[in-house]
Amino acid sequence: MDFATLLQILDSTLRLATPLLLACLAGLFSERAGIFDIGLEGKMLMAAMASGAVAFLTGSAWVGLGAGIVASILLSLIHGLASITFRGNQLISGVALNFLASGLTVLIAVNLFGQGGRTPPLSGDARFQAIELPFAEALRDVPVIGTVYHELISGHTALVYIALLAVPLTWWVLFRTRFGLRLRAVGENPESVDTAGVSVVRLRYTAVAITGVLCGIAGAYMATALQAGFGREMTAGRGYIALAALIFAKWRPWYALYACLLFGFLQALALRPDVIEGTVGFKVPVPALDALPYVLTVIVLAGFVGRAIPPRAGGQPYVKER
Repeated sequence: MDFATLLQILDSTLRLATPLLLACLAGLFSERAGIFDIGLEGKMLMAAMASGAVAFLTGSAWVGLGAGIVASILLSLIHGLASITFRGNQLISGVALNFLASGLTVLIAVNLFGQGGRTPPLSGDARFQAIELPFAEALRDVPVIGTVYHELISGHTALVYIALLAVPLTWWVLFRTRFGLRLRAVGENPESVDTAGVSVVRLRYTAVAITGVLCGIAGAYMATALQAGFGREMTAGRGYIALAALIFAKWRPWYALYACLLFGFLQALALRPDVIEGTVGFKVPVPALDALPYVLTVIVLAGFVGRAIPPRAGGQPYVKER
């Protein structure tokens, strides 16, 4: 594998890891507050449909992004209502949201556009365009550093850079602010937070809303940046992969970045079977390469990568003592 090919694979890795990273950080906020959220997949799917449809109708990717965030937040609030207010089973609520989004997105897309559950192809301002960073063109001929800057770091859409910036921002919010301290405490010992006079319900709803925003950006990225429009079931299990990455990362933002890049790398390799064949010396079936991220997901969830201890109050509805 030559250097140019490696850069192409790493470039694809970054693009493919972006929705995983956003969804993983979304789950991080939710689960740190004690709300398990299997519904990441459904939120991403609903956001992708809303953003793709609105971007096509308005001709603006940014308006589509806003629509995707709103759609995702609505599903998040439904999950919050079931899990926090009515103290329902959080896992069942998340699974129900995934089924709801799976059917509802196709139903809406068919009624709006009549194209078998897809939106028409997006073009122009209806899609997020690549951004060339300062001096990228001037430095492209500089060996190694300039090439990496031009080919790998520059040339991505705004949502890729937003996802990368969300990692240090999430770390700062969770570990360097009073809000983050309270949020983590709610996931570990909500009784002590309540005793201190802080509303457990308000904090958990805030975490659920943040989850909705990040899943909305992830879904919008898939429909208006990674691809040119919404297609049925286009998330293809990325919400579940994001959950596996979250467990792999042990609920820490920087580890989440590394885990998502690993999953993105496996997805990028699946797109380049010629590289795999040239490296191992024999032909690997394409379906086997496509299955690599999901195989790693099963391995992670089975606990073969080390013990991961979730927040102690995770999945448990809080009942205030009188």
